[in-house]
Amino acid sequence: MSLPRFQERVSLLAWLLIAFIAVTSAHAQTQSVPVAPVPVPAPASSLPSMPAPIPVKNLGDQPQPSTPAPQNPSATTPLVPVPAASASTPVTVTPAPVPSSPSPVPTVSASTVPAPVPTSTVPAPDQPFAVPAAASSEAPTVQAPVEIALPAPAAVASLPSIEAYDFLTPPKRKQVIDALGSTYIPVDSPVYPMALRLYSMGYLDSAFISMRPWTRRSLLHMLEKSTPEIMADGNDQATEILAKLNAELAAEVPGGNFTRGRVYGLETAYTRFLGISGQSLRDSFHLGQTIVNDYGRPYEPGFNNITGFSTVNEMGRFSLYIRGEYQHAPSGAGYSTALTGELSCIDEIPYPGSGCDNNGIALANYNLNQATIPTGPIAAQNPFRLQEAALSFHVLGHEISGGKSDAWLGPGMGGAMAWSNNAENIYSFRINRVEPLHIPLVSDLLGPIRYDFFVGSLKGHTDHNSPWVHSEMFSFRPTKNVEIGFQRSVIWGGEGHEPITIHTFLRSFFSISDTTVPEKNSSADPGARFSAFNFSWRLPYLRKYVTLYTDSESHDDVTPPSAPRRAAYRPGVFISQFPHMPRLDFRIEGVSTDTSTLRSLTGQFNYYEGQQPQGYTNKGFIMGDWIGREAKGGQAWLTYHLSGNEWVQLEYLNKKTPKDFIPGGTTQNQFKVDVVKRLPHDLELNAWLQYERWKAPVPLVVPGVPLDVIGPPQYLTGPQNDTAIAVQLTWHPKLHTEPNLAGR
Repeated sequence: MSLPRFQERVSLLAWLLIAFIAVTSAHAQTQSVPVAPVPVPAPASSLPSMPAPIPVKNLGDQPQPSTPAPQNPSATTPLVPVPAASASTPVTVTPAPVPSSPSPVPTVSASTVPAPVPTSTVPAPDQPFAVPAAASSEAPTVQAPVEIALPAPAAVASLPSIEAYDFLTPPKRKQVIDALGSTYIPVDSPVYPMALRLYSMGYLDSAFISMRPWTRRSLLHMLEKSTPEIMADGNDQATEILAKLNAELAAEVPGGNFTRGRVYGLETAYTRFLGISGQSLRDSFHLGQTIVNDYGRPYEPGFNNITGFSTVNEMGRFSLYIRGEYQHAPSGAGYSTALTGELSCIDEIPYPGSGCDNNGIALANYNLNQATIPTGPIAAQNPFRLQEAALSFHVLGHEISGGKSDAWLGPGMGGAMAWSNNAENIYSFRINRVEPLHIPLVSDLLGPIRYDFFVGSLKGHTDHNSPWVHSEMFSFRPTKNVEIGFQRSVIWGGEGHEPITIHTFLRSFFSISDTTVPEKNSSADPGARFSAFNFSWRLPYLRKYVTLYTDSESHDDVTPPSAPRRAAYRPGVFISQFPHMPRLDFRIEGVSTDTSTLRSLTGQFNYYEGQQPQGYTNKGFIMGDWIGREAKGGQAWLTYHLSGNEWVQLEYLNKKTPKDFIPGGTTQNQFKVDVVKRLPHDLELNAWLQYERWKAPVPLVVPGVPLDVIGPPQYLTGPQNDTAIAVQLTWHPKLHTEPNLAGR
């Protein structure tokens, strides 16, 4: 990347941030709560003359209000009469301290305050007070203060000013320092739909919704901060969700004023029966998927099953989470050799017998079975897989872990551009700031910050074999209603291309400039670089109803805002409740990886690079958004909540791939109804029915022949349809908890 071009992009990003901050600040001023004006003494002619009141003395033991109560006269308040002072006698007046001030107001000089004209009756103020007795006419004296009792002041509309991030990061003297380790909550847990709805109702202000998963204790801290506001508002839906989430985390709070000691036990045991009639799609990298965001589990037409369990073990700073399952899928037809060869040519991967076999040169068989292309026949599968297995250590608000753990880096529900659970998790080393961090000076502008880093190897790649990937993301909250995040992933190395060393890792980590073709083809290749940008915003005047968000991704750019025409997008809107229909919510998301530049052709831009032709995948499935390398589509959900953790949901999904990527193009339409119901004995039923209609003829394309001159179909002609029915039973037994008796 040339220096002028880089400067232009940085300048554009800077101007965008400045404009955003300016707009946000201007709006915040219009939304601010009015502050009560400084009291100004009324003219003498507007009130009856009376002796000056003497304030209460020595009230340090009484609770002080946080805001001053208005001192409006009230005819119903009794007056405490005292002898009147001489009209010519000057007195010293000591004003009462302002309750919210740390020290009293200085004493007013006696020479500047003349004594009021005596009177016997006067309209009483809101609070009773005492007036001084008459002083001697021979010498000026000061009346001794009279002790009185004040009632509690009434609340007023004014609020003390606070910093933009104070609702998240209170002063250190008020922060709860938690040194206890905690396991992650899987991203397919029903906890997230509940928590995200609570966030969009205007609560859970300390949540970073674009950085999931959360740990059990980080979610607990979010709930603790939001509980007073939820209970004060009296929102039945929010209160119900709060109760269900607290029940999920009950083991983290042993009670009895003890801190948590050890938490252990079986978290879930589950089984899912899935039947598919008709031909389904299971090609994340090309034609599409019938089942998305399912950890890359195997499925084929016929009877499919998964049966698994998860365990939680937490003690002190350490935590261990294990989730394993048996998976069964029947055999399938798969793709023909001709179709596999054609798709390999689109990916520019040499394949024996195809038009891209390096001019007939004999090739090794390493590309015969590619994880990204389901070549048939496909044998029945019966593996046992560790879905998640991570050992973590908590230090200074971080979880440092090794193993397999989930990642969902984006604000959307249907997909995430940077990382989702569409593919099987990778084994990685991870450093995750799980609690909001306050950085002096930086957080004065950006607010609390979180960051996440992990690095590990990818499986299922044959060209080149065994590359590695690292991901880093940071997100900040300048206000309680806005979250902004930046993310970057780099795939580098691989057998026969570049060794995996500390040196090559650091080169890929710090590289942001353009590379030449010779550099990309050498061992100095910085890797395939993908960057993401996202934000979420609870809209003004609709904070408790509407959340707007956008996720974006670009290839070989510093960040999507620096090259908006080259970026892929997933915008969305979530309406958490409707007037007079509080149990109903609606979410809609659009998504496109078919960018408006000429680089977006033949599927060789997003989630792809020439030196990593099997791209942004792990074991054949895209690790980011299920929409794929070059397509447009969207999703919509209409949900009726039976209770805080039960619902009935209708979903629609659409995807369309252009002809310049897949010959003839592809089209998918899905309709789905999903029911989640809690049963007795800690059982949960999740049943769904899905109907899909799709087209993917994939006609033969001869290399060197124009795309509009196509041959016979290589796959299935005409519209296809399939129906999937699934029933999943999950048992949620109570975890065992032991309090820390030494940490009362």
